[in-house]
Amino acid sequence: MDVTYVLILLFVGALATYFSGDKMAAKVALFFGLASFGLSVYLLTLFNSGLAIDFVSPWINKPNISFALKADGLSLAMLLLTTALTPIILFSGFGNDFKNSKAIYALILFMSFAMVGTFLAADGLLYYIFWELSLIPIYFIALLWGNGDAEERKKAVVKFFIYTFAGSLFMLVAFVYLYGKAGNLLVENLYNLNLTATEQTWLFLAFFMAYAIKIPIIPFHTWQAKVYQKAPTVGTMLLSGIMLKMGLYSIIRWQLPIAPFAARHFMFTFIGLGIAGVIYGSIVALRQKDLKKLLAYSSLAHVGLIAAGIYTLTLDGLRGAVLQMIAHGFVVVGLFFVAEIIFRRYETRTIAEMGGIRAQAPKFTSQFLILVLASVALPSTFNFIGEFTVLYSLSQVNLLFAILGGTTIILGAYYMLKMFQQVMLGQTNTSVFKEVSFNEGLTLVVIIAVLFFFGLYPKPITDLITPSLENILIHINR
Repeated sequence: MDVTYVLILLFVGALATYFSGDKMAAKVALFFGLASFGLSVYLLTLFNSGLAIDFVSPWINKPNISFALKADGLSLAMLLLTTALTPIILFSGFGNDFKNSKAIYALILFMSFAMVGTFLAADGLLYYIFWELSLIPIYFIALLWGNGDAEERKKAVVKFFIYTFAGSLFMLVAFVYLYGKAGNLLVENLYNLNLTATEQTWLFLAFFMAYAIKIPIIPFHTWQAKVYQKAPTVGTMLLSGIMLKMGLYSIIRWQLPIAPFAARHFMFTFIGLGIAGVIYGSIVALRQKDLKKLLAYSSLAHVGLIAAGIYTLTLDGLRGAVLQMIAHGFVVVGLFFVAEIIFRRYETRTIAEMGGIRAQAPKFTSQFLILVLASVALPSTFNFIGEFTVLYSLSQVNLLFAILGGTTIILGAYYMLKMFQQVMLGQTNTSVFKEVSFNEGLTLVVIIAVLFFFGLYPKPITDLITPSLENILIHINR
C-alpha cells in the first residue's frame, strides 16, 4: 500500500459528499474524514515497521515531471495532523445549518485532499499544483458561507486570494529556474544542486514570498485577521489549523535545504521577523473587541515564534517548530470552535456583549479554560513542549532572541486570561446560555485529550520526525 490511497479516498469522499445530497452530506463527509484518518494511522504503522510507502511514477515526459509522493516522518506527521483535524472540523459543523451543505462539506474534503498532497509531494510542480489547489475551496467557503456584510467579505476574500496567488508565482518562477539547472524537480535532486550564493539568495527570497504570505509573517499578514473574522468557523479552522502549516512545513522541506547558504546568511533577519510577529500579534490582540479577531492575532503571534524556531537552523529549532505546529493546530481549532459555540447562543462575537456564562455552563467554562491555558503553554499541555523547545533553540543562537520570543507566553497569558474573564465571568449578558450539547462537548474533549496526551508523552511524535529533520539538516549544513 502507498500514500496515494489517502489522496484517492479524500477526493472520492469529496465527490461522494456532493452527490449524496444536503441531508446526508455531513454524515458522508464525516465517514470519509474518519476513514482517511484511519488509513493514515495504518500507513504510519507500515512506516514504523520499515516498509516503504513512497510513490514515484513518471507523469509528464516534456517537461520531465514525476508524480512523486514522499512519506518520511515529517510528511507523515503533517498527514496525520491534516486527517485528524479534518473530521474534527467536519463534526464541529454539525451544529450549523449550512445552505447547500453538500457543497461546503465537499469543499472541506477537497481542501483536505489538496493540503495532504502539498505535504506529501516530492516533485516541485506536483507540489505547486496541490499548493494552488488548496486556495480554490477556501475561497468559495469564505465567500459563500462567510459572516457579516457581503461586500466587505468579498473584498477580504478576494484580497486573500490575489495576495496568496501572487506570492506563489514567485515560487513558480523559482521552480522553473531550478528545472533548468536540474532537468527535473524531484526534491532530493534539488537538494543536491551546486548553486552559487547569488542563485541561492534569489531562490530563497522567491520561496519566502510565497511562504510568508501563507503563514503569514509580518509585514505580509494584512489579509489574515479580516479573512479569519469573515470566514465561517469551519473555514477559519481550516486556515488556522492546517493551511498556514503548509507554509511552515514548506520552509523546512523546500526553502532551507535548496538554499542553505542564503538560509545561514539571512538567519538573524528572519528570526527577527518571526519575533517581531510575536510581539506585534500579541500587542494587537490586546486591543481587539471581536473574539475571532483576537484569536486571529493570537495565532499570528504563535506562528511568528514557530517561524523563528525554524530559522535557527538547529535540530531543536526544527523539532520544536514541528511540535508546536501540531499543538497549535489542535488548540486553535478548539478556540475557534469555542467562539462558534458562543455565537450560536448569543449571536455576537463582540467580547463586551458576552459575560455571565460560567454560572450557566460550568462544563463549557472548564473546557474553555483548559484550551486557554494550553494556548499560553501551561506545563503538561502539548503547546508547552513545542514552545519550550523553540525558545531553547533561540537561546542557542542568541539569548536576547529567547527573551523576546518568550513575550508570547507573558503577553499571551495576559490577553487570553483577560479575554476569558470578560467572556465567561460577570453578568454582562443576561441571555440564557445553554450548556454544551453532546456533539459540542465531544469535539472539545477530543481536542483536550490530544493536548494533554502529547503534552505528557510527546515521544511518539519526536521519534517520528527527528530522523527526517536530521536528514534535512545535513543538506542545510553542507
